Amino acid sequence: MTSPSERHALDALVEGTPRPGKEFFPTLLRSLCEALRVKEAGACELVAPQRMRTIGRWVDGKLAENPELDPANTLCAGQLAREFRHYPTGLGKDFPEFANRADSYIGAPLTSVDGAVLGHLYACDPAPMELTETQRLIFQAFAAQAAGELRHRRAEQQVGENEEFFRDLFQEAPIAYVSERLDSQFIHANRAALKILGVRPDEIVPGFMGLSLVPDIPEAKARAREALSVVGRGTDASGLVLELRRKEDGRQIFIQWWSRPDPKSEYTRTMFIDITDRVLLEREQARLQAQNLYLQEEIKSVHNFEEIIGASAKLLKVLEGVQRVAPTDATVMIYGETGTGKELIARAIHSASRRADKPFIKLNCAALPAGLVESELFGHERGAFSGAVQRRTGRFELAQHGTIFLDEISEMPLEVQAKLLRVLQEREFERVGSSQTIKVDVRIVAASNRDLAKAVRAGEFREDLYYRLNVFPLTLPPLRERSEDIPLLIRFFVQRYAPRVGRHIESIDSKTVQRLVAYPWPGNIRELENLIERALILTDSGVLHVEPDILGTASVLRGRNDNAVEPPPVAAEPGVPGSPAQPEGVAAEPDSTLLAVQREHILQVLRATGWVIEGERGAAVRLGLKPATLRFRMKKFGINRGSDRRA
Repeated sequence: MTSPSERHALDALVEGTPRPGKEFFPTLLRSLCEALRVKEAGACELVAPQRMRTIGRWVDGKLAENPELDPANTLCAGQLAREFRHYPTGLGKDFPEFANRADSYIGAPLTSVDGAVLGHLYACDPAPMELTETQRLIFQAFAAQAAGELRHRRAEQQVGENEEFFRDLFQEAPIAYVSERLDSQFIHANRAALKILGVRPDEIVPGFMGLSLVPDIPEAKARAREALSVVGRGTDASGLVLELRRKEDGRQIFIQWWSRPDPKSEYTRTMFIDITDRVLLEREQARLQAQNLYLQEEIKSVHNFEEIIGASAKLLKVLEGVQRVAPTDATVMIYGETGTGKELIARAIHSASRRADKPFIKLNCAALPAGLVESELFGHERGAFSGAVQRRTGRFELAQHGTIFLDEISEMPLEVQAKLLRVLQEREFERVGSSQTIKVDVRIVAASNRDLAKAVRAGEFREDLYYRLNVFPLTLPPLRERSEDIPLLIRFFVQRYAPRVGRHIESIDSKTVQRLVAYPWPGNIRELENLIERALILTDSGVLHVEPDILGTASVLRGRNDNAVEPPPVAAEPGVPGSPAQPEGVAAEPDSTLLAVQREHILQVLRATGWVIEGERGAAVRLGLKPATLRFRMKKFGINRGSDRRA
């Protein structure tokens, strides 16, 4: 039978079982004091490895303050070691801090499901405290309730922290997240989604429909409804591209959309990213590619030269010559200023010839020391000269049955010219240091930025070699004489270099095009190519601008190129601006819109300056040109004061 004290303890345990919440520990501790008939009971929580926080103390029939404790060298240390402790009497002898407070003590650890210590529960009294086994079990039952409450509080705290963490993750995520019903009614959306869609947080109220952002375009609406219907069928929608309009400003946007239905298929869990820039870039690229393909096909339909950009009359005349000479084996001499594309024309000749599937070998005669040109052309035997440690195959052997391109041939030494003449005449040569004759079948295409006829007269070039090379001469026009090709070249170089330098160019500033068309281009196409690459590196926006100061870096080169080839005189062509046959005083008819804009701009500046060309207030300074360049352009467009009715 249980004793009266044990029955009292059991009654206190049953009656004092509290509900979880704020009043749990005060109620539990009061019941514990009544059950054991002790003066004090308390519960502590472990908040750090060596720190206890009192979460409840019942002393002398009321709540007391809750101090923080250092468990080391105290009664708490035993509970941290998961020990049950009972001091029936003499507590003050071992723990002086209890000398005036208690003579007896009982304590038990409070643990988690996995056995980790969460805190401890204790009871103490100034009088001795003998416990029966039943009272001991009753105390442990109180301890189990206290441990359960601590676990519950820890779980609630963890849930709260998790909710806050995931709420922050949801709101601050760089990817847009939205939950919406199957009819597209929004439930909630994070900041990234609201920013992309142009929706304010206060606008996400019951009734806001995602479909309201879809433009009134049948294809766009069909894709949006199909996306929602896929989710409604309980299937994930992955990577769909949807077209929308921002609520804030109506701007067109494109999103890539992933969505998964909830288990009951009542709402969607959706994420999406803004791919507007990518879609617009792809569309612009497709447009430019289609435009470029059209322009290339226009040229290709007649000339089949895929790498040459331009449609000006002078360039087409050169390409017509290429078309005529390419099927033959005739030697071709290409004249042109530096940077006009002589190698490109040579490659076009090779590509259109019967040797197209054979090697195309090139050699820049100006890039090698005089003593090495012969070895590069014809090869050498081992020991032929100092440093010839092994046999070397020359360019002519490498080009067997193909084409050899000799660039800057005017720089070839005279002694090598004699050997080249033999190759042209006899189709044979010997390696340096060898007497063995090698037969070759090679077509020769040469190029020079100098007038070879003048070099012959100056004794710098063999006359007989000149006539052998000059079988079919082609003269490439400088870029300043084919200004109508500049817009095409600009677009071509932008498409080539923008990806390389990591730029996304949506358009080219119209003033930039006008400025580049007006520039004289002393470095020709090579200068334009390098300038476009530099401008792409300097640009920070999707619109390409070329400022006048970029062109100004080449101002020292403006005017006539000292190395320019003097083209042979040509017959006047009626209607061509600047043609000798054009009557003086008759304004030329520009052959493109850009030229018309350029001509009109020059006229406006001349009128504004009273037709003063030179000086600080002259038209040349305002236009950013040298006076000689301005006069050249005035002549080209047939501009003079006498023919201007407003002058």
